[in-house]
Amino acid sequence: MPRIYPLFSSSSGNCTYVGTSAEGVLIDCGASFTKIKNALTLNGLSLDCVKAVFITHDHSDHVKGLKVLTKKTGLPVYSQCDTLDVLYDMGLISSSSEDIKDFADIGSMRISCFPTSHDTIQSCGYRITFEDNISCAVCTDLGYVSDEVRNGVKGCSAVLIESNYDVLMLRNGGYPAYLKARIRSDRGHLSNDDCGAFCAELVESGTTRLILGHLSRENNTPEAAEYAVEAAIAQKGFQRNKDYLLSCAPVETAGGFISF
Repeated sequence: MPRIYPLFSSSSGNCTYVGTSAEGVLIDCGASFTKIKNALTLNGLSLDCVKAVFITHDHSDHVKGLKVLTKKTGLPVYSQCDTLDVLYDMGLISSSSEDIKDFADIGSMRISCFPTSHDTIQSCGYRITFEDNISCAVCTDLGYVSDEVRNGVKGCSAVLIESNYDVLMLRNGGYPAYLKARIRSDRGHLSNDDCGAFCAELVESGTTRLILGHLSRENNTPEAAEYAVEAAIAQKGFQRNKDYLLSCAPVETAGGFISF
């Protein structure tokens, strides 16, 4: 049965294992090699289960463990062309790489990417399709929900989606004005309210598992994120724990996954 294991999820570091207990891939590598290895072990997985690493973009909270991971394991790195160029320039890839254009087949999984809007040279989310056409998506670091994101994510059984900040917490918080503007911009991050509106669309189209990820530790709380998303979905007439399941990805896993 396919699963999503959110290993790390915050502005400090992001890494998600998607697959089965036998094989899967890492989406991003934003924690140290040791932390990722320990997180996999905590979830009953080993590094041998990981067949490749897929990078969404080049910000440090998504790639800072990549150099050591690829050096120690030789795992191939998949990403978009411009992102790969930056990763090589930064000296972060010590293995082979492949530009993911349409899709990549890894074991029994077909993995495709779709563009997201973020303040980096290139940014994307990933859709992972398993046998029987069951699919999930991992989509964080997006300033807004574009048509490309909608097309990339809709129809997935499970989605890990960004719910980065609470509007009032950000507005009243201590960040400087330029940083607040960056976060709110179309190349920044997704608010709880915007995430909720999109999640309502997803549940309406058949998604039954929602994981809220990349929550700001300064401008959000799991309770605020879940409340906003649940309220938005309720307006469409859907009920939590009946029509769909909702959870927040932990900052660091204590062991746990979502099956779909």
